[in-house]
Amino acid sequence: MTTPLIRPDLVLAADGPSAPFLAAGELTQREARTTAPHSHARGQLMGALSGLVSVGVNRQQWVVPAIYAIWMPPHCEHSLRSHGPFAGWSVFIAESRCAALPREPRAIRTTPLLREAVHRAAAWPGTALDAAQTRIAEVILDEVAAAPAEPLGLPSPEEPRLRKVTDALIGDLADSRRLEEWAEWAGLSPRTLSRRFLAETGLTFAQWRQQARVLRALERVAEGVSVTTIALELGYDNVSAFIDMFKRATGTTPGRHAAAEKAASS
Repeated sequence: MTTPLIRPDLVLAADGPSAPFLAAGELTQREARTTAPHSHARGQLMGALSGLVSVGVNRQQWVVPAIYAIWMPPHCEHSLRSHGPFAGWSVFIAESRCAALPREPRAIRTTPLLREAVHRAAAWPGTALDAAQTRIAEVILDEVAAAPAEPLGLPSPEEPRLRKVTDALIGDLADSRRLEEWAEWAGLSPRTLSRRFLAETGLTFAQWRQQARVLRALERVAEGVSVTTIALELGYDNVSAFIDMFKRATGTTPGRHAAAEKAASS
């Protein structure tokens, strides 16, 4: 049985008329975590303290390393999967307080202020908030409202032939076939594949494949896989080319990214 990210009594209490408008919890578990698609009447902010989580929503997959979080508006269906051991947190916010928060799901980078506020809120007993707790809860809302969206998602196309291509790529990101070869394999003209890919995902074919590789690399780095192994799995001829791609996409190297996550979660 999957351990809930937040105590069941807090989840149930949050639906009551006298419940606090914000409830939070933290969880650490050794085994990988998988949660089937579901939704909440309240908004939810979820993040990792260590390890890495994938969140599925609206035909997209968001990869969420530590120091990032995913905001889910009320009634938004989503699923969750962790990659290996996991420590994370979740905040539920009453629907009535979500009007000033983003209307669509988004990935955000968490600030030290937000992480500390959530950590404090996770220790609250679930009763009415006192004045000091209310101020901390309002800080959490302000931080979510002000945070810009981060590019941690991978949109999935709807057109069956495009889905055939993306499914094959996800299954083997080392496959280096050119767009023209993929178009022939899927029964499309190169021009049609290129045009439909951009229209349905907002990304060119090359951008989509690179984003898929970056997100897979983030997953594998979080799992402790060596940089050399990751580079080979993603189809790079040498480690330097992979590190250059990772740095262009994330602003840092795989090693420094792993170190920053470890420091943020300690």
